[in-house]
Formats: sequence, structure tokens, C-alpha cells
Amino acid sequence: MAGNWLLVENGTVIDATGAPAQAGAAVLVQGNRIHSVGTDVGEHLVPRGEPLARIDATGRTVMPGLIDAHCHMTYGESRSEEEIDLYTSPESRTLKAAFHAHKVLRAGVTGISQPGGSYYIGVGIRDAIRDEFVLGPRMTAAGRYITTSNGLTDWFPDSVGVPEGSIGVLANTLPAMINEVRHQVKNGVDLIKLADSPYGDYQAFTNDELKAVADLAHQLGKSLTIHARGSAEVGAALDAGIDWIMHGNAMTDEVIAKLAASRTPLVPTLLLLANITDYGKLVGAPVELRDGMARSLECTAETLHRAHDAGVIFTLGTDSGFAVTPYGEWHARELELLMTYAGLSPMEALQAGTVNGAKMLGLEGQIGTLEPGMIADIIIVDGDPLADIRVLQDKRNIVTVIKDGKPVVFDEEALSRHWPHERAITYSTADLTYDLVYGIDSPVPTGDGAPWSADDQADLVATVKTRESSAVMPD
Repeated sequence: MAGNWLLVENGTVIDATGAPAQAGAAVLVQGNRIHSVGTDVGEHLVPRGEPLARIDATGRTVMPGLIDAHCHMTYGESRSEEEIDLYTSPESRTLKAAFHAHKVLRAGVTGISQPGGSYYIGVGIRDAIRDEFVLGPRMTAAGRYITTSNGLTDWFPDSVGVPEGSIGVLANTLPAMINEVRHQVKNGVDLIKLADSPYGDYQAFTNDELKAVADLAHQLGKSLTIHARGSAEVGAALDAGIDWIMHGNAMTDEVIAKLAASRTPLVPTLLLLANITDYGKLVGAPVELRDGMARSLECTAETLHRAHDAGVIFTLGTDSGFAVTPYGEWHARELELLMTYAGLSPMEALQAGTVNGAKMLGLEGQIGTLEPGMIADIIIVDGDPLADIRVLQDKRNIVTVIKDGKPVVFDEEALSRHWPHERAITYSTADLTYDLVYGIDSPVPTGDGAPWSADDQADLVATVKTRESSAVMPD
């Protein structure tokens, strides 16, 4: 590899260090590392006789590949929790995850971290990508989320329990948590994922539990992250030394100050909330869910703007893997959402999507910028992301993906296909009452033009209030 050279020339280089873009610049790659970057870089730096490949990036932007720190490769673009946890065999889930990794890389995402998934599929996919048997982004993987009966992923009634295929594993005592960490490390995970309360309205793990799990994970050489939406669990996670925080939707000024001072990255993961709020109606998302997500975004925006003002480090994460956040489709939208809901500048958003994600790949100081000595994960883009961050959302604008110093050739026909998990048995998304069919009092048009009776309107309002009381983020 040392004698193989690649010159990406005549482009506008955004190196993601925070420095201004360089027009008419080049990036010279030797093997899988960046050799040099600048306007004076060219073939004269390549030893005579050694092979050199060229890519002309005239009129295009050259930048680091994106890193998605919250991408669930085993979710199978599911429409329900049952599809994620119950349906589709582990063998089929594995094959589908490998197929979907192809799509993620095509979107310009050259690195991902999977903070939890079913079985140890993520570990297997990670290794297959590393060994070049599967085409996908470089990857780190957790095992199943570790949760309590009061935390995210203990979805089902006690009479059902936690299915073997669930993305979570139940541990209600500290010895059970310690046991699970040991088994996950034995099975090759890169990180441990804890799941606190679903909506952040209370702290599910005790302070002592968080500290003990964090200490053991670090003792065994692994990182630790946590689903933490509320202020109490974010603060407790910081005290325990957890390495990065997922969500942080509602935080006090005191906790924000602690988060900023610790330099612990925050991965807000706004995409799931925003896609359901903005586009959920197009795919039949229930109105109460859409309304709850919209309220959550309002709460989150206020919190994240304060966090940005305090100097908190932000990182791109998308929760890709649901049917409303399918693989390879929306990863770069998170950058726009960070600008809208957290107040990041375009350059700060690009850094959130590149260099700030290096920690989640275990490659701090080695990836995420275009500087000499860095791993050569590069994308060439039609358009200027600093002028319009949305150009990164259209895959057609990602004209070249370079991973580990090598341009990637994609199977575009395969990328047009979808391969979801087995679907849940769904008979309807609402109740077919007599009044819904025949009611005529105070008709109100719905999205498809059908009338709603006064009783139906009252039922809907009651349902929305009930769902909101348990689903929205705390003030």
C-alpha cells in the first residue's frame, strides 16, 4: 500500500479543522493515509516511478467522509417495535444488515457506531466490513442495550418478558448488569450501551449502578454510552464517567455547564423526532405520535441552544434503521437539524458530522479531518455544504466516496432495492367505530378528506392528551 498514491486535485477542500475552505487545492493520499493537503500539492510529491491515480474535483467540494455515531444496522427499517424485536430470524437479520451497510456508505457515511442492536450481529458486520467481505462504513458496535424494568427497551408486559431477539437485555440488579457487561466484552463489543428512562422524566439507573458499570467497562478497555433524555440521568452519567451521551433533550443550566466542562460529546439524534414531525403524515404515523414528537423538538431546541452557547461538543447521530429513518437516506439531514435546533454554524455542523465522531470509532486523532497522517476517508461533493448544508442530503451530490484511500465502486441497481424485516400483522391504525363511518355532526376534514364526528374529535383529543402526558420530554 505504501507505494500506491491517489491525487484528488482542483477541488475546494474543507478539511474540517475549522479552517476556511481552500479553493483550487488538492489532497494527496499514500496508501490509506493522507500525505499532504494544499494548493501546492501535486504529482511532484510522488516518487518517480510509483503508481499514481488521479481524480479531478474541479467545481466540487472535497471533505472528510461523514461519521454517524447512532446508526442501528439490525433494526431492518421496521415500522413497529415488534418488528425490531420479534420478527425475522437472526440469520436473516444479519444478511439484511450487511445489505444495508452498502446503502449507508453510498450516502457518504464512511464511519458508523452502532449503540445497540439484536444479538451480536453488529460485531459480525463490523468484522466483515473490516476484512472487506462486506461493503460498508468502518464500524464500532455495542451489543444489546442494558436496561432495567423502568428503562427503554423493556417494552413488553412481564407475562411476555424480554424476547431473545430484543435490542435490549433486562438487568434489574447490579450483579446482573456486571454479568452482562462481562459477557458482552467476551463477545467482542467495542462499547457498552445503557438505556435509561424512555422519555427522560426520571432516572432509571442508580448513581452507584452507573458508576460500577462505567468502571468495569473502562477496566476492560471498552467505551460506554447511555440513552439519557432528561437532566437527572445526564448529570448522573457525567458523574459516573460515561464517555458520551445520547440525546440530552431536557437539561438544566447546571447539567449543561457540567457537560461542557467535561468535554463529553453529546449526540442529540434529532432525525427520528424531526422525520416523524415533518414527514410522518406521509407514511401514516399516528397523529398523537407526530404531535408528541413536535413538542419534544420544541423542548429540545431550547435545551440545545443553551448547550451550544455553553460550548458543548455536538456529534452527528441519526437513529437510522427505522422505517421513518431508513438506511442511506437521511444521515446528512441531522447536520441541518443541528443548525436549526441547536444553533450550530455550517462549519460546526460539518465538524459534528466528521471529526467529532472520531471518538465513537475509537480513532481520535486519526480520522475526521483532511490533514497529513489522517486516515483517508474522503467524499467529493457537488455543491458547497458551507453555503447550503442540504446538498449533502441528496446522494446524487455525493459523486465519489473514498474509504481507506480507495475509491468505492457501488452497485447502484442493488442500492435501489429495499429489504425490510418481516412486517407485523396490522389490521388498522385506528378504530373503525360506527360514528366514524356515519357521524355527520360538525364534520372536520382529515388528511384524506373524510369527515370526523364531534365524538371522534373528542376521542382524538383525549387520546392525544393521554399519549402526550407519558411521551413528551419534561420541561
